[in-house]
Amino acid sequence: MPHLRRSDARDNRERILDAARAVFAADGLTVPMREIARHADVGPATLYRHFPTKEALATEAFADRMRACYAIVDEGLADPDPGRGFTSMIEGLCELHARDRGFAAAFTAEFPHALGFAADRERAVRSIAELTRRAREAGQLRPDVEPADVLLVLMANGGLQGASPAARVAASRRFAALAIRGLRA
Repeated sequence: MPHLRRSDARDNRERILDAARAVFAADGLTVPMREIARHADVGPATLYRHFPTKEALATEAFADRMRACYAIVDEGLADPDPGRGFTSMIEGLCELHARDRGFAAAFTAEFPHALGFAADRERAVRSIAELTRRAREAGQLRPDVEPADVLLVLMANGGLQGASPAARVAASRRFAALAIRGLRA
């Protein structure tokens, strides 16, 4: 028989995840666990009972972002025009990362295994590499463009600053357009 959680425990877990998503998106991964507990209106012990480490919390909090990342990359791969698919992928990933500083930091981290989604990230990176290869072979990207260049673009995009998420997204759109121009053949 599967383990059923009490309704208050389920509610606490959801509040913690909602708070973590909001705080990570706004402030990145450096936010202390106590701050997340405060935003969720639970005690630290309750937070740690559900998520013993920040890595466990981040992994679950970013699960929906990983699905969005897959969808963006898969949509680019499905486009019959690899150049257009590459462009839409860069634009979509840059915007996703601009909207969520925590996910951007986690995705571009040097050691994503520490956050528990290395396999998910590697799947996305393999798909990014495939789309990059297709666009390059179609003559739509410079011959020296590599998948690592896409990750470099995402890392640089993560450094954009803005007073609001809307300002970061606007800057990200401009940055993506400039980066795409720089990678085009």
